[in-house]
Amino acid sequence: MGHATGTAGEPVVIERAAGAGGELVLRRHGAHYEIISNGVFLMDTRNGESERLLVRAAIDELGALDEPARLLIGGLGVGFSLAEALTVPGVAHVTVVEREPAVIAWHATALRPWSRGALDDPRVTVQTADLLDVVASPATGPFDALCLDIDNGPDWTVTPGNARLYAPTGLDALTALLTPRGVLAVWSANAAPAFEALLRDRFTHVQARSVPVPRGEPDIVYLARGPRPTG
Repeated sequence: MGHATGTAGEPVVIERAAGAGGELVLRRHGAHYEIISNGVFLMDTRNGESERLLVRAAIDELGALDEPARLLIGGLGVGFSLAEALTVPGVAHVTVVEREPAVIAWHATALRPWSRGALDDPRVTVQTADLLDVVASPATGPFDALCLDIDNGPDWTVTPGNARLYAPTGLDALTALLTPRGVLAVWSANAAPAFEALLRDRFTHVQARSVPVPRGEPDIVYLARGPRPTG
């Protein structure tokens, strides 16, 4: 892939790709890259604070990592979450589920600096799959932390089908993938009170961590652990 040129105020399209959810566009805007899905802004490389917090807070909730931890990250994105996970010595393995082959491919080129070459790390397995299918597979898990960042939030999904993950049946399936000490962490671009209520129905410990952003309402990282007994 060649180097794009353009002013800081003029995004330059680097590549277009047909994706599972429609057209994906990688474009450069000044020193940074943006991913656009079906004409809607999805993510960029400018900050990443809340994406890093998603993983860091989940690991902190686990407490002292006396035993190696296994993580599942839903959504590769621009790589902030994966890169953060690999900085923690107690993390033994990270499974990344990303349904878009183009996004994975861009981490060998333009996005590699932001994921810090993490896809080459022997502790990392990348599955090109829909997270809904992975969650439903009996061969999946268990994991000490599930970190989900595949949508703009439970109330603002990239595709309509993803809403099932944040519904009661989806949460039940996610909970079943956790080890007894496991933590569910979900990134959202806005507060989702109904989703938080569902978490509180299923877990004894729930937090909503607010992350200020330059414009608009804060990002939210939901953390849940301690599944309540069923039946």
